[in-house]
Amino acid sequence: MQDPSRHAARLLERAQAGEADAVLTEVTAGLGAPGGDLACLHFVRVVALIVQGDLRAALAAVEIMLRAAEREGSNGWVACALATRASERLRLGEEDIAEYDVDSALRDLSAAEAALRGGFDPVAAVNARVGIAVGYLQLRLYELAGPQYEAAYAISAADAEQNGNRAMWLFNLAEMHLHWALELYQVGQVTEAEDHTADAERFALRAVAEASGSSADTWRELALLMAACARADRDDPAGASIDIEHHFAALRSRGVAPSMLAFSWSFRAVALKRSGKLDEAVRVIEEAIATLPADSGWLITAATHRTHAVLLAARGSAGATVGLSYGDTLAAALWRQRQHTLHTAATLKSLEALRAQHEQATRAADLDPLTGIANRRAFDRAVRRAQTLPTAPNATVTVLIIDTDKFKQINDTFGHPAGDTALRAIARALSAQLRDQDLIARLGGDEFGALLPDATPSTAAATAARMLAAVRALPDCPATVSIGIATAPAIALGDALLRADQAMYEAKRAGGDAIRSPHRETGRHLIHHETLVEPGHR
Repeated sequence: MQDPSRHAARLLERAQAGEADAVLTEVTAGLGAPGGDLACLHFVRVVALIVQGDLRAALAAVEIMLRAAEREGSNGWVACALATRASERLRLGEEDIAEYDVDSALRDLSAAEAALRGGFDPVAAVNARVGIAVGYLQLRLYELAGPQYEAAYAISAADAEQNGNRAMWLFNLAEMHLHWALELYQVGQVTEAEDHTADAERFALRAVAEASGSSADTWRELALLMAACARADRDDPAGASIDIEHHFAALRSRGVAPSMLAFSWSFRAVALKRSGKLDEAVRVIEEAIATLPADSGWLITAATHRTHAVLLAARGSAGATVGLSYGDTLAAALWRQRQHTLHTAATLKSLEALRAQHEQATRAADLDPLTGIANRRAFDRAVRRAQTLPTAPNATVTVLIIDTDKFKQINDTFGHPAGDTALRAIARALSAQLRDQDLIARLGGDEFGALLPDATPSTAAATAARMLAAVRALPDCPATVSIGIATAPAIALGDALLRADQAMYEAKRAGGDAIRSPHRETGRHLIHHETLVEPGHR
């Protein structure tokens, strides 16, 4: 993990532990400092704004973060930005229906998953995985959220300094399975629901065992509450009801937000009913309804009211039976809608995978398989593109044609495998001398070409001189290179290629390991002092 990411991880912990205002001030100053415009720091700013409750400002900050991540070429932070944009758009949509856009969220989540293929900075990866999981959970796509939390846990477990207590992800998995069970109960899939409460208990007990750090006691207590809730529908309802009450009280005394505990009311009431304490169960669930926090979420709210109806129906209330039937009909419709969203998500994930495969195939078609740089096809296409741009009459491009000296000697003396090794080393040496906007390609055999858009004569000459020296300095490689240089308006790039090629042959005829540049007016190949490098000696 790089130092900026470690710093960002510490800031994230502080922002989520009650210091959002101070962190926002600190990170804003850091972003404005030289070299501070980093995607990881932009993410800290996003999280601090989310903690403050300013979702619109957070979404605006996500767009800036996304551009920074793309500039850095960091797929991990790109994925993190996309996942955060999806989850926060969904949250904003819950407040303002005009902002609710499931399709956009699914596209962002699918793209975030696709971006995470490969290795990354673990801070970026773990936050991206959790962000994707949160987004899928907001859409009740439990099947897709679970693997993301498990991946976040694996990353955290592998890096002791990683942001976030790894018990958090186990706790999140336990919570997810309990929510899944609550929804399954509402659509009458009791056996499946009990399978998920068993999974919830398993993850909760693992979280109890692995909790660590300054907040370990709170996470351990939360996980014990989860485990107790998971037992409510199985073999020890009486013990489960006692444990739920105990852990609930302990967490309330610690100041844990009521909305984090609201899920437990329904499980406690069910445990009491199954223990033969129906009147106490009704009292508990009515107290829950009276004190249910506004931010508990619709699923917990619906489950609480449904549990109340189930208990009243058990008492013989006809009205409760009718209400329960209506509620279950609505729950079934919502479940069907969830299944449709899950199908859409699976389709988008498949399309994203196909797009990634297509891009990979396209990139592979433009790469020389031996050296890993661009091939002749990509070089010719870049030439055509430069010639046809609207700026072609005024833009200049410098062409370098580079041929390897003594290459036949390497093949004849050491064999073709040694020649391949030499070509790969030469390609790396040449590539290392270019700017980001330049292109180098293997044109065929032991010949290379480079395009330097808008390079001044001195820049082009210095680049060619560095190439010459870099190849000459390669260890255990007797090869050198001859380089021809020509500059022309982009629209006349074909002529420049011809003249650079002619100049390269002039350098070879002079003994190689040299640079030549043609003189256009006379058609002769003159030696320009600014570009000439005399043959070297090994």
